[in-house]
Amino acid sequence: MHKNTKHIFVRLLLAIIVLFFSSTAIAQQKKFKVVIDAGHGGKDSGSIGTGKMKKKEKDIALAVALLVNQKLKNDPHIQPILTRKSDRFLELWERAEIANKNKADLFISIHCNANKSPKPKGSETFVLGIHRNKDNLNVAKKENSVIKLEKNNHLKYEGFDPDHPESFIGLSLMQEEFLDQSIYMASLIQKQYEKYVKNIKDRSVQQAGFAVLRLTYMPSVLTEIGFLTNPQEEKFLNSKAGQNKIAQSIVDAVKEYYRFIRANSQVPEVDTNTTASENNSEVIFKVQLAASSKKIPLKPENFNGLTDLSMTKNGRWYKYYTGHSNDIQKIRLIQREAHKKNYATAFIVAFKNGKRISLQEALKK
Repeated sequence: MHKNTKHIFVRLLLAIIVLFFSSTAIAQQKKFKVVIDAGHGGKDSGSIGTGKMKKKEKDIALAVALLVNQKLKNDPHIQPILTRKSDRFLELWERAEIANKNKADLFISIHCNANKSPKPKGSETFVLGIHRNKDNLNVAKKENSVIKLEKNNHLKYEGFDPDHPESFIGLSLMQEEFLDQSIYMASLIQKQYEKYVKNIKDRSVQQAGFAVLRLTYMPSVLTEIGFLTNPQEEKFLNSKAGQNKIAQSIVDAVKEYYRFIRANSQVPEVDTNTTASENNSEVIFKVQLAASSKKIPLKPENFNGLTDLSMTKNGRWYKYYTGHSNDIQKIRLIQREAHKKNYATAFIVAFKNGKRISLQEALKK
């Protein structure tokens, strides 16, 4: 082979190898997985609204979910996954299992609200928690009632009763760990609804015991996009324009959440308040009270009288804690005290060598 031809051949071969490995590396980059769950389906119609329109909750939830999926597909960093693509019945545990098996980064369940009165209106987005009021309990009971249509539900939900709020008291530590991310995602959705939907009533971020959220192992929210029992909102949610605005709101919220997670995951969360007398190799548990972009002086009067305060900085976010102990039972008592002091969403976190670790890892140790 001619010398110049050899050189051309070698260069071409190298170029092919580089292109192959580059494209493989790009293909193997982990995408941000978002599971989009269209509530209800099949024999479970959900709310029928005022009864004046053909579409029921299951139809509108699916239409919005398909639009969210279609729009998110255009983002090269995000991989949307639908729990259902058609009018079929899915048990709640199956929806959660799809998210868990795919190791999703985020779970969003889409529903429509209902009330005995035609007056209530607006959107609200829920995260997992104890029912704070009768309205939240009623919403959770409505969405959880599908359990009664499922076979052998007493085996799948470990005695879970959708009619009784005490079913939710035993929330696991693993689920509590995702609470702050879930609340942040829920707040972004509500913010986008206000942007895209004129005159929408912001019913804010709420907590209640939804079985489908209880079974997932990632930040999860359930959004009630409007009231089908309100004639004006029913008309809006049945329209293509209305569904598109709701879908775009959810899409923009997902993208903003993704940017936030990506920016903050690159910054290690370090506990600079660990005292020198502590053994840094020990796991230290704390109770996280809040996260804020503002730096707040660590004084009891700024935290409803709570003491033993500390703080970490993660990107532009300051996170505030009370208590520190290597005894999980002791820290649970501190968490209860925080709940009594109006920090209803306070949850337990863990540090080792001054760095945040998952509770799963901490409890193993």
